[in-house]
Amino acid sequence: MPFIPLGDSNPRILLRYPWVTWGTILACILIYAAQISDGLQLSVYNYGFIPAVFAGDARLSEELLQLPPVLTLFTSMYLHGSLMHLLGNMLFLWVFGDNIEDSMGHVRFLFFYLLCGAVAGLSHFAAQPLSDIPMVGASGAISGVLAAYLVLHPRARILIPIVFIPVRLPAFLLLAGWFAFQVYAVIADTGFGNVAWWAHIGGFIAGLILVFPFKRNTAVLFGGSPPPQGIVQRRRSQAGDSRDRNPRRKRESPMPNAGETPRRPKGPWDRSA
Repeated sequence: MPFIPLGDSNPRILLRYPWVTWGTILACILIYAAQISDGLQLSVYNYGFIPAVFAGDARLSEELLQLPPVLTLFTSMYLHGSLMHLLGNMLFLWVFGDNIEDSMGHVRFLFFYLLCGAVAGLSHFAAQPLSDIPMVGASGAISGVLAAYLVLHPRARILIPIVFIPVRLPAFLLLAGWFAFQVYAVIADTGFGNVAWWAHIGGFIAGLILVFPFKRNTAVLFGGSPPPQGIVQRRRSQAGDSRDRNPRRKRESPMPNAGETPRRPKGPWDRSA
C-alpha cells in the first residue's frame, strides 16, 4: 500500500457512535476467527466470490457449500485471506469509515458500503471472468468509502508515518495517490500477489458516483464549511412595541398605544408578521 493511515483530524458532527463502521470491523474480526477454526482455504472457497462460478463456467465440488453465486458478492466482503489482509483493511475502515457514516447516517451508509463492494466484485468479474481463484476481502467496499471521503473531506489531515516520522498530509493528496497507484498496478501488470486491482478501481468509482445520492442533504461537498444546524434566533422586541404575540390569541386589538398609528385587524388578506 502506498501509505498507512493512522488517524485523521476530522471529528464527527451528527453521530456520536458510528455503529455500522464499528459493527463491520467487529464482524470481520469475528468471522476471521471462525475462518481460522474452520480452515482458511475451506471458508474462502465456501463463501468467496469466484468469477468462473458466477459466470457458470465452473462448478464447486460437492464437498463445498453451494451458495448462490450472487450471494458470494456480499459474503466475500467479510472474509480475509490473512491476518495482515484483515488488519490493513480494518485500519482503513476505522480511519475513514466513521466520517462517511456520519455524513450519510447508519442505514444509508450500510447500503452504500454493500453496494460499493458488490460493484467492486462485478468489476473484478468483468476483468477476469474465467478466473477460478476466490476473491475475498473488504477492500473493494472500503475503496468506495475512500472515494466518498475524497469528495466530502478532501482537505482533512491524515496522519501517516513516513520513515517512522508521523506526518499529516491532506486527504486529497493521499487518496488521489492511492487511486493512481491502483491504476498503475493494472497498467504495469505488477506482480504484487493475487490482488484484485480492478475491484479496488471499480469500488472507488462506485463510491465517487454513489456518494451524491447517499449523503445527507446537509453534508457539504469538497470540504466546505457546514451550514449552521438547528439554530433559530427570535427577533427581539423593540422598545415601545407592546404588540401581543400570544399565538393562542385569535386576533389583535386594533386599539393603538399612545403615540402609535392605528392598526387594522389582521385577516386572510393581510399576511404580514
